[in-house]
Amino acid sequence: MAGDPTYLIAGASLAGAKTAQTLREEGFQGRIVLIGQESEPPYERPPLSKGYLLGTTSRGEIYVHPQPWYGEHQVDLRLGTAVTGIDPARHEVSLSDGSRIGYAKLLLATGSSPRRLQLPGADLDGVHYLRRVGDSDRLKAALQSASRVAIIGAGWIGLETAAAARAAGAEVTVLESAPLPLLRVLGRQAAEVFAGLHREHGVYLACGVQVAEILGRGGQAVGVRLADGSRIDADAVIAGIGITPNVELALAGGLEVDNGVRVDEHLRTSDADIYAAGDVANAFHPLLGRHIRVEHWANALYQPQVAARAMLGQDVAYDRLPYFFTDQYDLGMEYSGYVEPDGYDQVIFRGDVEARQFIAFWLRGGRVLAGMNVNIWDVNDAIQDLVRAGGRVDTSALGDAETPLGSLAGAAP
Repeated sequence: MAGDPTYLIAGASLAGAKTAQTLREEGFQGRIVLIGQESEPPYERPPLSKGYLLGTTSRGEIYVHPQPWYGEHQVDLRLGTAVTGIDPARHEVSLSDGSRIGYAKLLLATGSSPRRLQLPGADLDGVHYLRRVGDSDRLKAALQSASRVAIIGAGWIGLETAAAARAAGAEVTVLESAPLPLLRVLGRQAAEVFAGLHREHGVYLACGVQVAEILGRGGQAVGVRLADGSRIDADAVIAGIGITPNVELALAGGLEVDNGVRVDEHLRTSDADIYAAGDVANAFHPLLGRHIRVEHWANALYQPQVAARAMLGQDVAYDRLPYFFTDQYDLGMEYSGYVEPDGYDQVIFRGDVEARQFIAFWLRGGRVLAGMNVNIWDVNDAIQDLVRAGGRVDTSALGDAETPLGSLAGAAP
């Protein structure tokens, strides 16, 4: 209706769609414009390296809402269009089609982009990155015909695509500069679990190596040359070397940027009428007492609910603990909490590590900072309670599977 405020969302992602949904659930009657550069309606990204890539999740299942939802809830969804600029003084954005739209409140859900290989041959056909549904489609097609796959990077994306490639019957080599996969994220003991898992499933892990070149023939990638001169033949090369937040729009708009768009606990940027959520947001976390940027699904799912309510003037703060999960072969894992690679002084395991049925805890000064449950379920809430409690725990009881986790959360500060 004429005169109603316009709330504009830049990024038709999970975070963008959930912001629009929450605005309507909270009773917002104004205009909502959701703008996305991709031609696809908002979808969830975890299936792209898991079920959708494996073929066990259908395309229809990845979408955040059925297509009719947007019209039914009067959300102006504009696909194939990018927000190219912000004018905070005028409260306007410019679009790639040359038009401009005014806003009362603006949310940035611009996400992140894969880091690109800076190597000779990196632009050859057959070099794959995984971020968008189209990337997953192309990789799925490649895995159907590839007999040998080389994966550069042994992070979560690298290992999940390795599992998918093995499921497709390909020989898989994972190339990693660190001594173990996930070493920086999990530490040596937990990283060994994932290394053993992949080796048992026939993956060749080449750790402590440097990739020098993507080899090609006729414009097509045919392998990888390492710094020591050795060669890995491959019909497809997958790069999973991390992502970077898409901050260009925020920078152009004069917003504060520091490893993402810097926001407070309300998800508000340095401009009072502009908010950010998801991968792009470096948010102050009240519980942790610092800014963190989390590149996982749960943030894109839950941060928008707080951002939308804050945009409506509600006094809310985002204080959920970081959470992520993975599924690889017969291993399922959940991780809650936050710890820097050098931010802990002890790791305690409870359960059977060799059988891959255990919980790992990262501690500093006797306080639990994070926990990871592997093939043990219905314990994540208790792990989060331990992290939130912030008190010193009895470490011997923490490692004893017979001691209920719930009994440890009330430890002394």
